[in-house]
Amino acid sequence: MEKILKTQRKIRFQDCDPFNHLNNSKYLDYFINAREDQIAESYGLDVFKFLKSSGVSWVVLSNQISYIKPAFTMETVVIESQLIQYTDKILLVELKMWNEDETELKALLWTKFIHFNIQTQKIANHAPDLMELFERVLMPLQESTFDERSLAILKKTRNLA
Repeated sequence: MEKILKTQRKIRFQDCDPFNHLNNSKYLDYFINAREDQIAESYGLDVFKFLKSSGVSWVVLSNQISYIKPAFTMETVVIESQLIQYTDKILLVELKMWNEDETELKALLWTKFIHFNIQTQKIANHAPDLMELFERVLMPLQESTFDERSLAILKKTRNLA
């Protein structure tokens, strides 16, 4: 089972600013849409079907993002995601946006999701089968904070160039 999931996307004109850069807020859209597609394709977990059948799903609790290099109109990018931490109620996912050949990092995002019961309007525990899935796909990091991770990745990608 793949732990690091990757998807190619084309940056669209309507998502860009007058400089032909992907608008800051649109990075989140590209990341979240890619992650939803990736987990549906790779893990058979369609979050919308899951919500409909179980009454629970994930809500974004927080985002931490570093904009490193601009993504341009009509550029093909690679969006990579991986689960880096989990608890009985929370997921922490790391997402990266690369240029097409994955030599230039454009953005780094950590998104924290909380498991939420839409019917009771309360935080919910993950079911045992979800906890098993998370254990199989977990990719823990050496760095414990977003700032440490950002610096480590920047150092590493500069050495690649």
